[in-house]
Amino acid sequence: MQRPFADTSFLDSDAWRALRIMGEFIEGFDTLARLGPAVSIFGSARTLPGDPMYERARELAGKLSHQGFTIITGGGPGIMEAANRGAKDADGVSVGLAIELPHEHGPNPYVDIAQYFRYFFVRKTMFVKYAQAFVIFPGGFGTFDELFESLTLVQTEKIDHFPIVLFGREYWAGLLEWVGSQVVQLGNVSKGDLELLRVSDDIDEIVDIIAESYRTRDVGLEREGI
Repeated sequence: MQRPFADTSFLDSDAWRALRIMGEFIEGFDTLARLGPAVSIFGSARTLPGDPMYERARELAGKLSHQGFTIITGGGPGIMEAANRGAKDADGVSVGLAIELPHEHGPNPYVDIAQYFRYFFVRKTMFVKYAQAFVIFPGGFGTFDELFESLTLVQTEKIDHFPIVLFGREYWAGLLEWVGSQVVQLGNVSKGDLELLRVSDDIDEIVDIIAESYRTRDVGLEREGI
């Protein structure tokens, strides 16, 4: 009755990894498909409560929730926590798409709907697929990654053109100046590509931009019979 030692090396094979990736996509789609209109909010995980940016993210998420938008974040601390907290304060829907990282231990306590991911690219698909806008607060490499990925997808028309709003003029000024003076001047992007971005420090203006974009898109889909 004794069984031989089980060989589990197949768990590290490409075929098994592909199945695991597919499973993450299916689980993510199944969890998020019924969310309704949503806004993905990004920013530094290192921003502490009480920091002006934390409080602004919390306020923005609350006002977007009052407009009927679900708030989607990476589910971690910092700006993500602030946005989830703002949605929770406003009795809105608060979603956290958590990633398995050594220094992060599950979603923040303000998440209502939590989804866990092993793979960054699956998680990023969920951010884009279910959002009607992105708001990017000051952050680091992960925030830059989300910003430039969303810009690339809109620029190449892989997704519909939705608002991509940078919050914090002073923080983003150097990056935008460099893109305008170097990247555009060298012809690596066109000047019109910069119009894919909006920059604002005004929370009410950002809410209006997103709400108007969603209303316009919704009317357009009705006219097309979609």
